[in-house]
Amino acid sequence: MKLVFCGTPEFAVPSLQAVIHAGHEVALVLTQPDRPAGRKLELQVSPIKQLALSLGLPVAQPDKLKTNAELRAQLESIAPDAIIVVAYGRILPDWMLVLPRFGCINVHGSLLPKYRGAAPIQWAIANGETETGITTMRLDAGLDTGDTLLSHSLPIGPHTTSAQLYPQLAQLGGQLLVETLSGLATGTLTLTAQDNAQATLAPILTRDDGRLDPAHTAQQAYNRWRGFSPWPGCWATFRSKRFLIHALHPATAGPALAPGELDNSTGALLAGAAQGTILSLDEVQLEGKPRLPGAQFARDFQLRPGEHLDLARSHDQHLPGACRRV
Repeated sequence: MKLVFCGTPEFAVPSLQAVIHAGHEVALVLTQPDRPAGRKLELQVSPIKQLALSLGLPVAQPDKLKTNAELRAQLESIAPDAIIVVAYGRILPDWMLVLPRFGCINVHGSLLPKYRGAAPIQWAIANGETETGITTMRLDAGLDTGDTLLSHSLPIGPHTTSAQLYPQLAQLGGQLLVETLSGLATGTLTLTAQDNAQATLAPILTRDDGRLDPAHTAQQAYNRWRGFSPWPGCWATFRSKRFLIHALHPATAGPALAPGELDNSTGALLAGAAQGTILSLDEVQLEGKPRLPGAQFARDFQLRPGEHLDLARSHDQHLPGACRRV
């Protein structure tokens, strides 16, 4: 097929590699404009742009899509069989959706209709799911609401983090994309409408999503840490400073602690969670200080009996089962 490929982060790289390896022609790669990043605000080139340039593929980085007459003329002249979209980070306008004869094919990191939105991998882990996967679908004007084509499931281990799951799903996405294009070419695939009643939302993450919540049990807090590592991670406030928790796990035993209450009487740094459960804070960091094992932190900072983390009350609207457009 003649393809246009739209993608930006590392997650999209295996998909672009897969379609090239399968012998498809990628006539154009669209990716996000270079953005300043880091303390020095140096322009960062996206992983997809780096790969495309290394393969000698033409690259465009439009700021706008909907009213971009130049881009529209360029795509119409290419007349792609399909436009591939993998973590591009932009909503495609209607004129792009109807341009290719096979439509705009999206590789999505969940088993749709569950976890529609920008962060499906992170929210699946954060919500304690034991299974996720990849779905290919034909994009429509909604938020991941298009008819599905193929899907493949992948188990989530009890200690798997999003950083570990991300590359596995990325590789699976490339494989499923090639299968999808083959099925479209032979006419053997059937479009399946999603059951909107089963849809859940995976909205873009914010820094506040990583804050410890007194309403969460130790297992729920651990799941969120797994899902939100490396960003926004897990954090609270201690002695009026930001307190980062780099590693933690549910403790099997310990003293009775109120949510957020700290204790090191057992030799470990423990924190109370909801329903009488307890977290072991294995590696922590106070703002402006080095990372330390939890037990060493308690000694070095002379933890006092009854000291608490300052935990924000939950205003979280990202609840399993909720679905809204963002």
